[in-house]
Amino acid sequence: MNYEINYDTQLLLPINDKKTKIIEQENEYEIDENINKIMEHSCEYFGSSYEGRKEGTKKLLGITHKSPIIVEESRRLIFFPTASVDNSKCIWINLEKIDKYFKLDKNNSAIRFKNGNIINLNISYGSLTNQILRASRLKYVLEERISSKKDNYI
Repeated sequence: MNYEINYDTQLLLPINDKKTKIIEQENEYEIDENINKIMEHSCEYFGSSYEGRKEGTKKLLGITHKSPIIVEESRRLIFFPTASVDNSKCIWINLEKIDKYFKLDKNNSAIRFKNGNIINLNISYGSLTNQILRASRLKYVLEERISSKKDNYI
């Protein structure tokens, strides 16, 4: 494996079962690796397993399906899936990089990232909103926990 999710990663887009397109703020890559393996490797790179991160989301929020994942805590790398991770068309999106999102039609939405890039997604506006809200809630709980720990040491 030669790629770890990082602060510049905007999204992971499956090309097929063995190839993933990585879109960063300034670069795009095609990696000869399954999207789920990139998520697993990135979680491990930052000291946990994907299953451990998924279990953490379950404990914090009670979410068990289409769970947002804290890839790395200190930089607030929180990614959410657009579908079930078993779905070969599931895209992983970095919450922090989203500027705005909007409805295109009944089954399609778009995200504009902070750098101006726009991606059209085959996901309803309601489903996208739900996933963003879940990831935002995870970010909030994480920040509250980090903040309360800092306060205990001052």
